[in-house]
Amino acid sequence: MATAQDTAGAAVAPCRTITPEEVSHYQEKGWVLLKRFISPEQIAVLLKKAQGIMGEDGDSNPPYGIDQPYFNAQAASGHADPAVRPMLEGIGRAAKALMARKADVPVRLFNDFFAPKLPAAKKTRNQGNGATSFHQDYITFAVDRTGGMTFWIPLESYGPQAGTMSFIEGSHKLGVLGNYTSYDGKDIREVWPELDALPMTEQVTYELGDVTVHSHLTVHGAGTNGLDKPRWAYLVLPQPADARWNGAPPEAFVPEAHGMTAYGKFPDDAFPIIAK
Repeated sequence: MATAQDTAGAAVAPCRTITPEEVSHYQEKGWVLLKRFISPEQIAVLLKKAQGIMGEDGDSNPPYGIDQPYFNAQAASGHADPAVRPMLEGIGRAAKALMARKADVPVRLFNDFFAPKLPAAKKTRNQGNGATSFHQDYITFAVDRTGGMTFWIPLESYGPQAGTMSFIEGSHKLGVLGNYTSYDGKDIREVWPELDALPMTEQVTYELGDVTVHSHLTVHGAGTNGLDKPRWAYLVLPQPADARWNGAPPEAFVPEAHGMTAYGKFPDDAFPIIAK
């Protein structure tokens, strides 16, 4: 497997080990900021890969099939890339710690994709230059149990002007709040006023190598990108390996393409194990 090298030629681990304090924060708040979690060398590999697929404008790829204003999505297929796979295994180990399952449950890579938020002030070829309305991720994945999470990895240093993430802390404890398409155009906070009693974070400022992780039950959103360039991000979605497809129409995968049946296992070849 390829591993980044420092200036002296020594191997650089793509991810550091997370701390018990970070696990505790995630369990209590539903999200956590992992400072300097990924090496700058690995971030550079990801940005080069993203721009090679999508162009430096983040808008030169064919439409991916996810038509929404949050970002311009593009499959990354990182597990097939020897320059990325060691990082995914580091993310898998961190995800296992954050899940904090008492049983020894492995971690599966559910999806990974590049997600540049395009500049709001520019006309773009693809969708993806709007604000990210507040929502949960869980309902769109059609899995039968909780435990999944998103590692949100910025590929440059960004602050609120770029449209960075904000989280409603403790919202993961409210359970499943429905599909955003069922809100009839309303904000989730109008549909679920219980959220008003919970604190919302400021939009996160990320230095290079910083990562946020949020539970798929945590309500989160982001503003528009006020820069004149893309806000580059790479999203990695781990799930507990015992999760099953619940038979509902999913947005994140095509069951027929993998010969899947309702409540059957996710196949390891398409959804590989990244931590045992």
